[in-house]
Amino acid sequence: MRSKVDEKLGFGKSTILGFQHVAVMYGGAVVVPILIGSSIGLSQAEIVYLISFDLFTCGVATIVQALGLGSFAGIKLPALMAISFVVVGPAISIGQAYGVTAIFGSVIVAGIIVTILSQFATKLVRYFPPVVTGSVVLIIGVTLMPVAMENVAGGDAAAPDFGSWQNLTAAAVTFAIFLLVNHYAKGFVKSIAILIALFLGTIFASFLGMVDPTEVTEASWITAIQPFYFGMPKFELSAIITMTLIGIIIMVESTGVFFALGEVAEVKVSGEDVKKGLRAEGLAAIFSGIFNSFNHSTFSQNVGLVLLTKVVSRYVVAVGGVILVIIGLVPKIAAVTTMIPSAVLGGAMIPMFGMLMSAAIQMIMKDDITKTSNQLVIGVGVGLGLAAAGAPEVFANFSDTLKLLLQSGPVMGAASCFLLNWWLNGPSDHAEIKEDEVDSAVPETHTA
Repeated sequence: MRSKVDEKLGFGKSTILGFQHVAVMYGGAVVVPILIGSSIGLSQAEIVYLISFDLFTCGVATIVQALGLGSFAGIKLPALMAISFVVVGPAISIGQAYGVTAIFGSVIVAGIIVTILSQFATKLVRYFPPVVTGSVVLIIGVTLMPVAMENVAGGDAAAPDFGSWQNLTAAAVTFAIFLLVNHYAKGFVKSIAILIALFLGTIFASFLGMVDPTEVTEASWITAIQPFYFGMPKFELSAIITMTLIGIIIMVESTGVFFALGEVAEVKVSGEDVKKGLRAEGLAAIFSGIFNSFNHSTFSQNVGLVLLTKVVSRYVVAVGGVILVIIGLVPKIAAVTTMIPSAVLGGAMIPMFGMLMSAAIQMIMKDDITKTSNQLVIGVGVGLGLAAAGAPEVFANFSDTLKLLLQSGPVMGAASCFLLNWWLNGPSDHAEIKEDEVDSAVPETHTA
């Protein structure tokens, strides 16, 4: 049954909950085009357009993923799509070497390849039992914690106020507000604890002089979203290979997130579901490249939000996608969300990423962890993933492509867990991989 996933909460509640999802992902979504644009020499005006294109394509991709394109594409779970952080380094390298249009050309081709590869997703599900998917989600949660702490300190390590008492205090107040609302509030108010914490945290931060309304007053009202704004795409072989590898990395990460969402929503995720979800990601990348943006992934931060709120309606996330489309078209609205200080976002990120780790442990516990083989999968796989993320300089002498793969904690961990499980356990006998399987309820999970 998918009753909770298909539940419609009404316009008012869906809008507020959808905006909460947007608030959670917004900072991460806009930082990618800012980093890439500034690194490849785009003007300030061009970067503003790049951000608008980013938000617009994120919104469209989210709507497709949550609502689906019939029976062809879309996981039809509360999966919010955003530009993956994995894209930043390769996109900068491609842009510096060949220009921004080569980035978009490689994104389009990578999207086509991912769409084709998604066809074989049902063959892979048996090799991703809970001990593997749970371990990957655990690595994602752990490696996101430093991102949260950097935001707590202010976001930019080079800034003079990084780690200042103002930043730390604003983050602590936001975190405390969330804990109080989440513990004492009931019903709908409890479900928007993160949004309340962000709102009140921003008000508190304004008294510390941390909120700057300048961007709101200077932003224009309307942005025209047009394909190939920066020119016709260029197709460079090395750029295409690099971005295709990125697409495959995102596929691995998203597969783990799909299973995590299935656990939270109490929905059995079948191989056919994974195929449709990955196919939506491929189609979204094609669309994104045409409309001047980058590869999308299912944002793990928002999985943490779903865990906290217990609201699993895919229509809520779809409304979030509509809000992203509107924000992409109206920069003045987009600028309002830039007023949320990084420290306030960091204070809200900590409990979300913590809940993601908690969900990962519950997933792992569904397998028999008394087996030595499973203990090795968890211990070695998670260990290698965290080691790679914690000591990326080990691979400094490798090529850029290999560095990209080996320095990524989730990718290193996913590959390690997958290979160890394949060698020690083989394909899971109890995994459901029938392509025509209908969704069914899974046993209730007890989250904190």
